Amino acid sequence: MQTLHMSFYVLAFLIILALVFDFMNGFHDAANAIATVVSTGVLKPQTAVMMAASFNFIAIGVFHLKVASMIGKGTIDPIVIDHYVVFGALVGAIVWNVVTWHFGLPSSSSHALIGGLVGAAVAKAGTDALIASGLIKIIAFIVLSPLLGFLFGSLMMVLVSWLFVRSTPRNVDRWFRRLQLVSAAMYSLGHGGNDAQKTMGIIWMLLIAAGATTAEDPLPWWVVISCYSAISLGTLFGGWRIVKTMGQKITKLKPVGGFCAETGGAITLFLATALGVPVSTTHTITGAIVGVGASRKMSAVRWGVAGNIIWAWIFTIPAAAFMAAIAWWLGTMIL
Repeated sequence: MQTLHMSFYVLAFLIILALVFDFMNGFHDAANAIATVVSTGVLKPQTAVMMAASFNFIAIGVFHLKVASMIGKGTIDPIVIDHYVVFGALVGAIVWNVVTWHFGLPSSSSHALIGGLVGAAVAKAGTDALIASGLIKIIAFIVLSPLLGFLFGSLMMVLVSWLFVRSTPRNVDRWFRRLQLVSAAMYSLGHGGNDAQKTMGIIWMLLIAAGATTAEDPLPWWVVISCYSAISLGTLFGGWRIVKTMGQKITKLKPVGGFCAETGGAITLFLATALGVPVSTTHTITGAIVGVGASRKMSAVRWGVAGNIIWAWIFTIPAAAFMAAIAWWLGTMIL
């Protein structure tokens, strides 16, 4: 990679902008981890947020940095990366997150970032700037993550139904009010482990481009700690507009359903993070919630709401890419 000449102030500004995106990721996606545990009444919102933020940070000691490596080295040709591309990618992703948060749509911060990278890189160097193998893997998981969430969520619901077939509803509710604390914690752990690493990857590619580190060097620990801290703080402030959509508008959940959805989503996130694939926590938990609802009966799912969410997913990458291309052009004039 060609070493760029950028001032310390530009480098610092872009790192801060990346951490702002990371904070917004936690703010935007907090609902994914806590919507079910709040909507079932197991925890009060403030308590759920504090628990989710804590487990977002605890993920620092659980997961390897494979997702950060994929973002930093496996999506865009390193030769193309400069401060203008990073600026365009981050601004495109942030703007799309703000738009979807305003309308209460649980779109994917992860895919907004991928779309931002693609849009800024293509604006600079055309489609040759893209690394096909990495992007194909990410695009495949756009489809697979909600399907796996759906599969694991529905299977968990069927399994639990068989195991507790002779139990009274009151006993089931009492048990799963406790167990949902575990499932929500595991989902928050997976959320922090996968999502914080995406911002690490952006900062990593920026540091390599600036010559502050090399592609062979490990990711500096200050980057890891900063990114986990930023996403945890974002979760702490929460995104309550999206909690309502995720927790009640798709399907009505009881503690047993919340447990199954969170466990199915957590399994999917753990699997993807172990493989180094940046997936959408939004897609994953939505698929799991729909799977839980559909396992009871198809009419239990409000398919119209689910359809609106899917449209937000479809538009995320191209919309963020378009905004990032404009931001890249603006960045070349102001940075």
